[in-house]
Amino acid sequence: MTSSFEPAPEVPLTCDAFLGGRLRIWQPAQGYRAGVDPILLAAAVRALPGQSVLELGCGVGTAILALASRIPGARCDALEIQPFYADLARRNAVENGLALNVAVGDVAQPPVEVRSHSYDQVLMNPPYFESRFGTGSADTGRDVALRGPAPMAAWIETAVRRLSPKGELTLIQRIERLPETLAALDSRMGRVQVLPLAARADRAPHLFILKARKGARTPFELCPPLVMHDGARHLQDGDDYRPEIRAVLREGAELSFPH
Repeated sequence: MTSSFEPAPEVPLTCDAFLGGRLRIWQPAQGYRAGVDPILLAAAVRALPGQSVLELGCGVGTAILALASRIPGARCDALEIQPFYADLARRNAVENGLALNVAVGDVAQPPVEVRSHSYDQVLMNPPYFESRFGTGSADTGRDVALRGPAPMAAWIETAVRRLSPKGELTLIQRIERLPETLAALDSRMGRVQVLPLAARADRAPHLFILKARKGARTPFELCPPLVMHDGARHLQDGDDYRPEIRAVLREGAELSFPH
């Protein structure tokens, strides 16, 4: 793996601030664009300095770099199927002064530089939609990010294989895909915790964050939903995130699972 980057194609880019400006991310102006979800994902990873971390499907690197900025000393690798996005992830790492090794390859058939390592932590945000459903996007980068070719079971299998004993998987996904995500977890994984995410207190959860530990035997835990916004609807200029969510998004705080 390498932390260098090659010049990207002439695609219009924007440089966007995350974590209250502590992290600045170059990403395509059109197509798939990172938002709140990768920051929530990174915040839910309970990594320690010195631990090894792998992100599957890193895109432009928003999640793994947010984690690296929160946990100095974590050894961070990433895998991305689209070379253009992998180049942007390398660029973003260099310009934010963070160490990140990015390999290019398919989650279902990862390259040797990923297969030859094991990790304390694996995080991922698999495509939210199955490739066999819907019409897709005219933007190739967006289409692969949202409707990637590898099924959920392949993402889970690669994550489990790359985890060290007692290593932990953290993922974020649409609530509709919770059944197939749980079905893909076999007896190698335990201590499964699911945290539903709801936009407001009176709305059904739309996303979930799942954590599971390799080799653990702790019973399954469904956590109370985490509500993102105050009030029944948006009534003011600016954001109305709850304080604990604002701390995650603006200050880089850890996202703790409620009990």
